[in-house]
Amino acid sequence: MKKKVRKTVAIIALVIVVLAAAAVLYLTVREYRPEAVEKLEPSEGTEELKAGESFAILTYNTGYAGLGKEEDFFMDGGKKVMPDSREVVEHNLEGISSILEEQNADIYFLQEVDLDSKRSYHIDEKQYYEKELGLKGVFAYNFKCDYVPYPLPTIGKVESGLVTMTGFKMEEASRISLPESFSWPVKTCNLKRCMLETRIPLDDMDRELVLINFHLEAYDSGEGKIAQSKMLASKLEDEYEKGNYVIAGGDFNQTFEGMDKYPIHNGDDWVPGVAGKDDMPEGFSFAVSDNVPTCRLLNAPYSGNYDDSQVYVIDGFIVSDNIRVTALKNIDVEFEYTDHQPVRMEAVLIQ
Repeated sequence: MKKKVRKTVAIIALVIVVLAAAAVLYLTVREYRPEAVEKLEPSEGTEELKAGESFAILTYNTGYAGLGKEEDFFMDGGKKVMPDSREVVEHNLEGISSILEEQNADIYFLQEVDLDSKRSYHIDEKQYYEKELGLKGVFAYNFKCDYVPYPLPTIGKVESGLVTMTGFKMEEASRISLPESFSWPVKTCNLKRCMLETRIPLDDMDRELVLINFHLEAYDSGEGKIAQSKMLASKLEDEYEKGNYVIAGGDFNQTFEGMDKYPIHNGDDWVPGVAGKDDMPEGFSFAVSDNVPTCRLLNAPYSGNYDDSQVYVIDGFIVSDNIRVTALKNIDVEFEYTDHQPVRMEAVLIQ
């Protein structure tokens, strides 16, 4: 009898090993492997931008419309993997869209926008925002995997990324790969982060406004974020040396040197790194504000109070010194529809 039990256990263990090996093989074969630079189709804007004219730009991590104030998330110390229903995602999409419309920006940087993911009930969120705002967007994959096999229940299929939307005429658009933070086999079903570069020609000038939308690494040991930040800084420097105007913005997943308004309550939870002036090339500066936090920890639903919930400032912009920032504000929407809050900047290109 004992031999029979041992044999049964051995067979079950062998089946599990074979299935796991088959899953790793499948994910390895199907791994998303983007080129270093991939050209994208520019959006269909027709408006002209001139130096000396004011314009507004908004960055907003939309959390795939699945991380509203009632949610927690397993990677931040919570338990949930996805919202309880499609209706929750639709509610958040409607709310995020209303915020975008109310801000009435000329340029939008959006992060964590899903095209076809289990976690957002396979809703094409890019298409949703385009319809609501009446603007065409440029999309770059930041996360693409047939099946993410963890935790339980599993994340499943993910197609998600960055979206830049504007009514300005766009000359070119590119997806630029950032250094990967994980090795095989973890990288087969992990994020493949990038910069979404869009280039806006300027009326009566041979220079361009170069826009870089990004979402840097969050959950690695820190080395990936450092490598990605260095590559971003190198890109900024290259464009500045060409004489272009440059704005980079998005989710840094880092706080900023000298900003300590929102202290860390518990170091055992997720703690962002710190970006400082030394991380920026000459001619650039951070455009960030701490009037309200821009992100909350998803270890529990939002308490409704910044003092009771762990919050951070990790979203904002980097601008070249040929751009004058005339207004900068984090928009307080009480984390209603996502775990981030938008940042709005108004600026003028110096002639």
